[in-house]
Amino acid sequence: MRMTNYMHLNEYPFFFRLREDRTQQFISVRHAHQGVEMLYVHEGFGRVSIDRQSFIVRPGTLFIFKPYQLHQVQMFTSSRQPYVRTLLLFEPAALEKFLTAFPSLRRLLFSMLHERTAPMVFGELDPSSLDALFQLYQGGFRPMNSADVMEHQAMLLISMLCMLKTAWDTATSPLSPVEQMIRWIDLHYMEPFELKKLAQAVHLSPAYVSYLFKKQVGSSITDYLKKVRIRQACWLLKTSDLSVGEVGEAVGLTNESYFCQLFKAETGTSPYRYKKDAENNPPFVPFK
Repeated sequence: MRMTNYMHLNEYPFFFRLREDRTQQFISVRHAHQGVEMLYVHEGFGRVSIDRQSFIVRPGTLFIFKPYQLHQVQMFTSSRQPYVRTLLLFEPAALEKFLTAFPSLRRLLFSMLHERTAPMVFGELDPSSLDALFQLYQGGFRPMNSADVMEHQAMLLISMLCMLKTAWDTATSPLSPVEQMIRWIDLHYMEPFELKKLAQAVHLSPAYVSYLFKKQVGSSITDYLKKVRIRQACWLLKTSDLSVGEVGEAVGLTNESYFCQLFKAETGTSPYRYKKDAENNPPFVPFK
């Protein structure tokens, strides 16, 4: 494991890289940090592993890594698919003193740090608002003395917490059983599907899981899973240099022949043709 300590947070508690293009310099390393890391993806597609969980990276996704939490970012980069990110790394103790006038945000920071089940991934934030926020702060660090710079950086983090609060409250509110099922499928679609595992995750019997999902979603679990996998396959075919077989494996369809058959049934074209004509293809819309 690599332990990265950007900017020596014991000496200076904030480290920012706003709208940084990492397409050419990106290296995937399994690592952890001393402070809290907020990683926002403006452009790019890939996968993030946090502890033993795996999450899909899409544009507009924000990840939060706790201090010393082991994680790895793996991005599919190419000339057609850049990777542009904003990275905010900070020592939480240094930010707390700026939050004395904001008790709800102070509680939010505490929850991020100490709640075992705290959410780590947010995909519902408004990209235009975040872009405007980063643009506002990007040129504001100079010329200032060191105290002013720290205050300016703390204000950016406070603004981020304000934007996160609504999404955080939504993410931490109780989910219905079907919402839990959908979230589980979105996190595990790349693995061989077992109804028993899904049922255990939502604490229901396999038969009732199938019945409830069909009743509320309008399709079977397996049909929904197929559409999720094909949706992700379309994105990979359009944006990565992976072969058709590798794309199938990445979305949980390891039999290339079956993957091609299923892909054509869902989209009307073969994955080879889709990849070849990627620039002219409209996006696949699996759920209408």
